[in-house]
Amino acid sequence: MYVLQLILSHLIQFGNLKIVNADGKIYHFKGDNSEFAPREVCVRFHDKQYARWLALSPSMALGKGYMDGRISVDNGSIYDFLQLLALNVKQNDYHWLHRFFDHLNALRKRFQQFNPERKSRENVAHHYDLSGKLYELFLDRDHQYSCAYFEKPGNNLDTAQSDKKCHIAAKLLLERNHKVLDIGSGWGGMGLYIARHFGTQVDGITLSDEQFKVSNQRAKSENLDDKAKFQLRDYRNLEDTYDRIVSVGMFEHVGVNHFKTYFNKIHDCLAKEGVALLHTIGRIGPPSVTDPWIRKYIFPGGYIPSLSEILPVIENTGMVVSDIEFLGLHYAETLRNWQQRFQANRDKVKNIYDETFCRMWEYYLACSEVSFRHLDSTVFQIQIVKDRHVVPMTRNYMAKEETMLREAMANDTRAA
Repeated sequence: MYVLQLILSHLIQFGNLKIVNADGKIYHFKGDNSEFAPREVCVRFHDKQYARWLALSPSMALGKGYMDGRISVDNGSIYDFLQLLALNVKQNDYHWLHRFFDHLNALRKRFQQFNPERKSRENVAHHYDLSGKLYELFLDRDHQYSCAYFEKPGNNLDTAQSDKKCHIAAKLLLERNHKVLDIGSGWGGMGLYIARHFGTQVDGITLSDEQFKVSNQRAKSENLDDKAKFQLRDYRNLEDTYDRIVSVGMFEHVGVNHFKTYFNKIHDCLAKEGVALLHTIGRIGPPSVTDPWIRKYIFPGGYIPSLSEILPVIENTGMVVSDIEFLGLHYAETLRNWQQRFQANRDKVKNIYDETFCRMWEYYLACSEVSFRHLDSTVFQIQIVKDRHVVPMTRNYMAKEETMLREAMANDTRAA
């Protein structure tokens, strides 16, 4: 406990943390009270070795320890505890010991990001081929598993996810005669939205067997299977040319070693007057490494890139970045909605899996929200073209397109 006590004494500058060690001894770490600091958080260690583990490997100890019940939160929630740590980390440099381990991880970064086709499919299956019932219990009705767009504060999740699709469609400048590619098409929501409202031909690709099956079933049930077709296919094997390309929440799984291959493929598949829209989780600040716990238990092979890692690769293809938007706090709100829905259905999830899985999932949602709300996670929407003249000179067209699309959707609803 001695090393952890030294670290926390330096770290906690505002807010209050109380730790009850496995031997019953109580430790208080008090900082300045602040309107930004959460209430006092009390955590309990149930393992005599846990304090040492937390001091040496905080990410893995927090995540795995919470999963296994080696740590519990007596006052507050796991989100409150992680928020308290995050708010203080923002005010301090990392402890020298943790910086040392970060440097070691950075040396292994490219090995960790090696995602050839077979490995990519295994990584996708680890997360996206979980029970479909799980995702039904916390996602919106369209199964959008990416950042929503809260156009108005207080909008519910279904509205915000619909507005996200509308926001993306507006940036694509879609027309009926366009041929559209959806890379990482998920359960088909984005592709079906485009086919339904624009009458375009959409090809969606995924590496998830479950998503492939569900998306084609949805297309058939909506009588859109003549327009929206979903394939079990790796982006590296694409050959056709498309007027519009959209990729939502997939780039995080590409891996830094494969950025050049990915954007070269976008270039090869995008028509001369085409528009592509990349929607991806990103990092504010310089490149870093994937959190060890996230990499092992949630997204193996995943990586959150900085703009400095993305833009040079796009530039080297000869394509042009015509617009960038940051949506980080929108994802914080999305994750809060997912957590609330998950907690409301926690017993049902436990019946599908077990208590360890439930604790893993709630930790994943909590640490992700903290990262988007207080640390360096954000969302990039990057519009890419080959010819800068294919998009208007100002961004006003986006709002106009969204207004027109919402009005058309409202008319369709009234007509139905």
